[in-house]
Amino acid sequence: MQYRTIGDTTVSAVGLGGMPLSIEHRPDEERAIATVHAALDAGITFIDTADSYHWHAGEAGHNELLIARALARYGGDTSDVLVATKGGRGRPGDGSWTVTGTPAHLKRAAEASRNRLGVEAIGLYQLHKPDPTVPWADSVGALRELLDAGTIRAAGISNVTTDQIREAHAILGDGLVSVQNQYSPAVRTSEPELQLSTQLGLAFLPWSPLGGISRSSLDGPSGSTSAGTAFHRIAAEHGVSPQQIALAWLLTRSPAVIPLPGASRPASIQDSAQSTELKLSDAELTQLEAPLPT
Repeated sequence: MQYRTIGDTTVSAVGLGGMPLSIEHRPDEERAIATVHAALDAGITFIDTADSYHWHAGEAGHNELLIARALARYGGDTSDVLVATKGGRGRPGDGSWTVTGTPAHLKRAAEASRNRLGVEAIGLYQLHKPDPTVPWADSVGALRELLDAGTIRAAGISNVTTDQIREAHAILGDGLVSVQNQYSPAVRTSEPELQLSTQLGLAFLPWSPLGGISRSSLDGPSGSTSAGTAFHRIAAEHGVSPQQIALAWLLTRSPAVIPLPGASRPASIQDSAQSTELKLSDAELTQLEAPLPT
């Protein structure tokens, strides 16, 4: 396993995205916990969750509670595992997602997440998505208050623009340590945000990092993936999965990148973890530059 940093914390270069363990079509709890344990066994020390990662109404925090149980049941040392969670989105239970970025909501949500995770302070708390009805500075200001109160140790922002990153950085200073945007072989629109994050010393955490290679948990049953791309050809040459090539490619984009592939089976996250050991040649990277169809 290779390692990178988020703020002053060292974590595995690839993390585990917890969402598939709790939303629609989720596995049973034993397989879900086995998946988390497989990630830990593979050397992964960064797990990403959110209070809105659940399926049915009234299940807020399902994934946070699951991650907490999995860590408690793990036989090894988990003291170096960073669990990041997010607040500011909701799920009414009909498949839709809502956004609520008021300071009062974010502070209540952070307290609830801290209790569910069973920690004194959340290692990394991320504002899940800007709320268009709330001034951005007000939402980010709530993160500042949570930092000052010791409820969270570090702050992150997600689904943001370069202007929002700059404004958040001005408000939070060193308290802001990460940006989590969609970025993958098929979706590269956050290249400006990636470059700015690198310049500011912020970790860049791609969500749905296998887009175009594997169907995201956010896609419906009709969601499709590409086939016969450079990622597939190079994977065949290396004797590994296209998913490993995609993650290895992401790691070359910037030393700030820490991909967060989701998984619902132990084998999936074990495969993803192996990507940190792959070495891609300059010629292979040139082939991978061509964007995939979205």
